[in-house]
Amino acid sequence: MNLKLIACNVFMREACYGVALSPHVIDLEFTELGDHIHSGTLRERLQALIDAAATSGKEYDAILLLFGLCGNATVGLQARKIPMVIPRAHDCCTILLGSKEAFRTHFADNPSRPFSSAGYLERGDYYMRVEDGENRIHYGDGFAAYVEQYGEENARYIWETMHPAHLDLDNKAVFIDVPETAGLGYAGQFKAVVESEGKECVVLPGSLAIIRGLLSGEWDPQVFLKIEPGQRVQGAYDWDEVIRAVGP
Repeated sequence: MNLKLIACNVFMREACYGVALSPHVIDLEFTELGDHIHSGTLRERLQALIDAAATSGKEYDAILLLFGLCGNATVGLQARKIPMVIPRAHDCCTILLGSKEAFRTHFADNPSRPFSSAGYLERGDYYMRVEDGENRIHYGDGFAAYVEQYGEENARYIWETMHPAHLDLDNKAVFIDVPETAGLGYAGQFKAVVESEGKECVVLPGSLAIIRGLLSGEWDPQVFLKIEPGQRVQGAYDWDEVIRAVGP
C-alpha cells in the first residue's frame, strides 16, 4: 500500500524506526510538539495536512494519524477522499506505552501524572508533558479535552467529581522508556532532573506495538479507528472506544 503518515515529532525516532520496518511505501510529515499548546490551532493544521494529502495527486490508500485525542485536537477531523486511520488513544502516553490497557494500568489512579519520553527531551524545551510549554505540572490532555467541550469552570467540576481522591497531583513523574531508544540514556537524564526537584521518578517500559500496528496496515478495530471518506472523528471519552467515526 501507499500510505501517508502525519505524526507529531515527539514520535520522530519511533515513527522512522517503524517506517523502516514496514512493508508499505510511507510518506512522512511531522508537526511540531509545541503545536499541542493550542488544540484548535493543531486541529486546523492537521486538517490542512489531511486535505493537502488528498489533493496531492498521489494515490494514497490511507492517511495515518499518529496522534491521540490530544486535548481534543483530533476531534472534528474529517476524511475527504481518502480513509484515515488513528489510534484509539487519549494522548501520546497510550501510544508510547503500546496499549490502552497499559495506560489504564499505570495511569487510572491519576490520569494527570506527568510523563516524558525521548521525544519530549529532544523536541521540547521542557522535560515533562505540559500544556503551555512551561516547566510546571498541569492536569494534562484529559482535562484540556473537558475544558474545550464544557468550558473551564464546568470542566473543573467534572474532573474533581471524577477524581475526588486525586485533586492534588502526587509527587511522581514517569519516563516511558521505549526499548528501541533506551540506549540514548534519556531515562537517566530525566531521573536526575526529577529527583533534583524532590520528585519520585518512575521508569515504565514503552512499546512500539501501536506504532508498528499503524504502519503495518493491519488495523485491529479495537486498537485503531478507521474514518471513511465523509466521516469525521468524534470523542467517546472512555477507556475503551476513546474515539468514534460519525457522519457523513
